Amino acid sequence: MKLSKSEEKLMELIWSNQPIFMKELLEIIPVPKPAPSTVATLLKRMQQKGYVGFKLYGNSRQYHALVEKPEYFSGQVKTIIKDFFSNSPLQFASFFTKKADLTTEELKELKGLVEMEIKRRKE
Repeated sequence: MKLSKSEEKLMELIWSNQPIFMKELLEIIPVPKPAPSTVATLLKRMQQKGYVGFKLYGNSRQYHALVEKPEYFSGQVKTIIKDFFSNSPLQFASFFTKKADLTTEELKELKGLVEMEIKRRKE
């Protein structure tokens, strides 16, 4: 199940600062800050979706991610490839290299990454 944009922003803060208590989370949320009840609702939805867990310390909850950022990002990329590129990673790569305004140096780095992955898979 996908996170909403508000949930993704909150998840970014959790990934960067975990484990984190609600009070700490409320302090680092950028302005304009949502109401604490809104944050609590978002956290509850994120728990129900299986992205966030918590440990109870008295009346306080310390939150942590149940899904790591690379895993979530990978799922998002797969969804984009499926929905916008007919489930073709090659079409996605072609679009990305032509439309992402990469410099020649960045394209060379990308080529090097692809070559390293090809080499790794041959081993």
